[in-house]
Amino acid sequence: MSKSNEASKELSLEQGEELLEVLKARFEKNMHRHQGIEWAKVRAKLDASNAKLSSLYEMERTGGEPDVVEYDKEKDEYIFYDCSKESPKGRRSVCYDREALESRKKHKPENSAIDLATAMGIELLTEEQYRALQKLENFDMKTSSWVQTPSDIRERGGALFCDYRFGHVFVYHNGADSYYSSRGFRGSFRV
Repeated sequence: MSKSNEASKELSLEQGEELLEVLKARFEKNMHRHQGIEWAKVRAKLDASNAKLSSLYEMERTGGEPDVVEYDKEKDEYIFYDCSKESPKGRRSVCYDREALESRKKHKPENSAIDLATAMGIELLTEEQYRALQKLENFDMKTSSWVQTPSDIRERGGALFCDYRFGHVFVYHNGADSYYSSRGFRGSFRV
């Protein structure tokens, strides 16, 4: 990987507290994203797993504006998605995965979406998750985001990305080695 694994680093107490304040303020400002979920319960999960704050910190640092969008009752986990209006600015201009990055002969991007997500300790949204996010409010009206791609499409050299235009979510395909300044990726994280 061309970047170090930032998510594995311990946050300072000050960084952790600042992040928790940002997350709480965003949570309270956007209650429509997580109706029926209480911040105190989310905070308790975060406090019990301080190491997981590093991944949320990376989501925030790269412009993702993570927020709670779901609660998995079976696993007793809160799920954060990147909720920035456009694809996170600090994660754009990346191809889909390592194989695509290595296949480029010229003008290679600095990294790939899959490698960056792995380094951050998060996962790319699936198409279903992306569609669910768009039901909460409109995202990616000027940008697009790579999403998890089925293996049969990836084996043929392609990858999927989504955006929101004309009142609809669109799913497209592109060569996995392509990259654009307006395309990044959105991630999910469980705690």
